[in-house]
Formats: sequence, C-alpha cells, structure tokens
Amino acid sequence: MTLPRVAVIGAGLIGRAWAIVFARAGHEVAIYDTMPGASAKAIELIRAGLDDLARHGLAHDPAAAASRVRAAGSVAEALDGAGLVQENSPERLEVKQAVFAELDSLCEPDAIIASSTSTIVASRYTEKLQGRHRCLVAHPVNPPHLVPIVELVGAPWTSPQVIARAKTIYEQAGQVPIVVRKEVDGFILNRLQAVLLSEAFRLVEDGYVSPQDLDKTIKDGLGLRWAFMGPFETIELNAPGGIPDYCERYGPSLSRLSEADPAIYAGEKLKAVLDQWPNALSATQVASKMQWRDARLAALVAHKKSQPKAS
Repeated sequence: MTLPRVAVIGAGLIGRAWAIVFARAGHEVAIYDTMPGASAKAIELIRAGLDDLARHGLAHDPAAAASRVRAAGSVAEALDGAGLVQENSPERLEVKQAVFAELDSLCEPDAIIASSTSTIVASRYTEKLQGRHRCLVAHPVNPPHLVPIVELVGAPWTSPQVIARAKTIYEQAGQVPIVVRKEVDGFILNRLQAVLLSEAFRLVEDGYVSPQDLDKTIKDGLGLRWAFMGPFETIELNAPGGIPDYCERYGPSLSRLSEADPAIYAGEKLKAVLDQWPNALSATQVASKMQWRDARLAALVAHKKSQPKAS
C-alpha cells in the first residue's frame, strides 16, 4: 500500500504527536494551525520528540522522519494531495461542525477525514456534509506516539470501506486501531475509564482507602496485569474452565459489587460474548499462556524497579 500524504489540522499536543506517528512511519505530513506561528513552532517540537523517541529505540533515523513534516501556510495548502486528514480542533461541537464543513469542501474526493475528538460522535458534525461517508472519529490516547490505541468510530453513514482503509493506515503507522461498531458517547476507552475513576473517587471519599493507596492498587496491581492482557483474556486464565467457569464462580459477587445485572454473566448474554470469543483455551494452552504472562510480568516489574522514582 502506498503511504498516503497526511494533513494534520491543529498543531497542539495531540496534533504534534500525530505528526510524529505518521512521519516516523514514512508518511509525508503537512501540519496547519490557525494560530499564527503555531505550525512553525510545532516543527521544532516534533523534531525534538522524534529525537527523544530515537534515544529509546522507538524511532529510526529521526532526522529523516522530521524532514517529512512541513508547516503549511493555510488549510488548503495542508490538504493538497492528502489521503488522510487528522483533525485536532477544540472539543466544541460548533467548532467541529465548522472545521469539518471546510475540510469536506477542500479535500480530495477520496480523502479520509478523521477527528481526534475524545467525546463527540461524528454524526453530530457530519450529517449535512456531501462527503459524510468518508468522515469518522479516530480517537487516540494521549500521547498517541507512545500509547498506540486508536478508536475508529463511524457515523451511521460512514462507509465500511473507509473504516477498513483507515484501519489499515493506522496499523501500518504502528498504531493499534479498534473498530467501535456503533456510536456511543465517550467511545470505549473513556467509558471504561469513567467507571473506574468514579468508583475510585467514591472509595476515597467514603473513607475506605487513601488516594495514594488506591493509585498503588492500579499501578502495582490491575495495571500490571492489564499491561499485556485485556479483561477477557485475564479472566480466561483465572478459572480452570476459562471464561464460562469464571463467570459461574464470580459473576454473582461481581454483579453485586458493581450493581450490575447478574444476567450479564450467564445465559444468552454470556453466550453473546462467547460467540465472539471462539478459541477457548485447553488446559495445556492455559498453562502455556500463564507462563508467557508471568514472564512478561517479570520483565515489566524488573523494568519498573530499574527506573528512577518520579520527583
């Protein structure tokens, strides 16, 4: 696949990180910001960011990557020849509507227009656009040049082919795109984060734990375990019979603790999950994967111990 030119609209923290992602992967990148001087200043910061990645072995030939990024003098100049547009405007609906209307009117007909928005679904600012079929959300996690997940969320009218093309582009740039199958406020990551944060605040405010000890629970507990596996993989290894066994053993207590409907851990609701998780592990495979997990955890713990404490 020929690497498309990328236009990054908005030269703030996220925009600069996206420029690093795409330039590091070999894309030609044009970056533009409405604030005078911001695009030129971004070039310096992008170069420094690439140098820093190279010191950690995360970028090859940072000078060559930096040379692939240019500051555009106008939005039209940035969009010239772009096959992917990564929009990073302020998180306000009226701003998104205005920016996407301009991008849609100026982009090449087959260019993909993706928003970095973290909360606003694409249907709210693309419905009236002629090219609405090529618009979607591509929500990163800050900073995207270090945390690779990207949530791809189409509007009801976004073309499946556009989502597939976008997924390929982000994968080839070294990111980890996931497809959110239908619009939902906050997408996936922020909804998960919201639940955990809300419970964290409640536990501290109600006097059960200090904020410092709660943070240790994540960084030295769940966070370590989740660094290599998601929650479904995790529970598959935490009961001899895999996910169904885990749900039977712990579903009632989990639903009680979370005030969730117990039915989610049984019957048709559980079957709906298992139908999408077809490769259940044998006992031998579980043992093998546990060894892999433990080796990865040992390496991560050793790395953390070798690092200086944050000041």
